[in-house]
Amino acid sequence: QVQLVESGGGLVQPGASLSLSCAVSGTIDEPYLWGWYRQAPPGDERELVAEITHALGHAKYMDSVKGRFTISRDNAKKTVTLQMDNLRPEDTAVYYCNVKAVPSIVIWGQGTQVTVSS
Repeated sequence: QVQLVESGGGLVQPGASLSLSCAVSGTIDEPYLWGWYRQAPPGDERELVAEITHALGHAKYMDSVKGRFTISRDNAKKTVTLQMDNLRPEDTAVYYCNVKAVPSIVIWGQGTQVTVSS
């Protein structure tokens, strides 16, 4: 069974950086899109923070994180990373890794908490 395992969350002050990592346990035959979502507070809809295509590495971001966050993937190591710089209190959320694969497979990680507070 394929699992996505996130790590790297924590408590930081405004302006600090964090790097979230998502590691794949198992084999995904035909992934095509990787993404990081966040949810705050619990029960609210998850919003797409950033996504990147598996094959060519084309990335896109939600407006509020452009210029501060960077998504990347290492297909050989089966990891996806979200580098978050200049964090703000409004970035506080549980962050989830997500992968979409052919034909209609969607896999979520368990989430990692990011808290930005002074």
